[in-house]
Amino acid sequence: MKFCLECGSRLVLKECNGEGEVPYCEACAMFRFPVFSTAISTAVLNRELDRILLIQQYTRKDYILLAGYVNKGENAEAALVREVKEEAGLEVIAYEYMRSQYFAPSNTLMLNFISVADTEDLSAMSDELDHAAWFTLEEAAEAILQGSLAESFLLTIIDKLRQGRVLEDFTAVAR
Repeated sequence: MKFCLECGSRLVLKECNGEGEVPYCEACAMFRFPVFSTAISTAVLNRELDRILLIQQYTRKDYILLAGYVNKGENAEAALVREVKEEAGLEVIAYEYMRSQYFAPSNTLMLNFISVADTEDLSAMSDELDHAAWFTLEEAAEAILQGSLAESFLLTIIDKLRQGRVLEDFTAVAR
C-alpha cells in the first residue's frame, strides 16, 4: 500500500508501538495497516478420499482448485461450504483447514482447506465453471496448473493423504 485510503497522500513507513514499520499517513496522522482480500481454496475429495475435483474457469485451459472470496461478515468455513455449493453444486460433508499463503497478484490471503463432498455428481455445476472433473491423486498432480499456488496446496494435500494423515471425521465419512 503506497497511498492513504482516506486522503490519497503518499504513505511513509514509521515505527508503530512495537509492531515494526507500518505505513503512516502524515496528512491524517494515522497508521494505515495493509488491506487485502481473503479467499478460500479447497481440494474437494470424494467420499472414498481417492479422487479430487479440479476445475477450469474464465476460459483458461489450466486446471485449478475450487476457490472463492470470503464475504464481509462471513467466516472462512461458511465461505468454503457456500463456494463449493455455488460453483460445483456439491454439499460439503467434512473439511479441514490446511494452511494459508499470501497471493500477491490479487493481494489476497488464501486459506486452504481439504474438503469432502457428498457425491461426485456434477450435474448441478454452475455457469461460473467452464468445466469440472474428478481426478485420481496421480492424475490431479499432473493436471493442476504447474508452478501455481493451487499446485503447492494440492501437492501438500496429496502428501497428507498418502501418509494417511487425515482427520478421523474424514475416514468416518469414507465408510
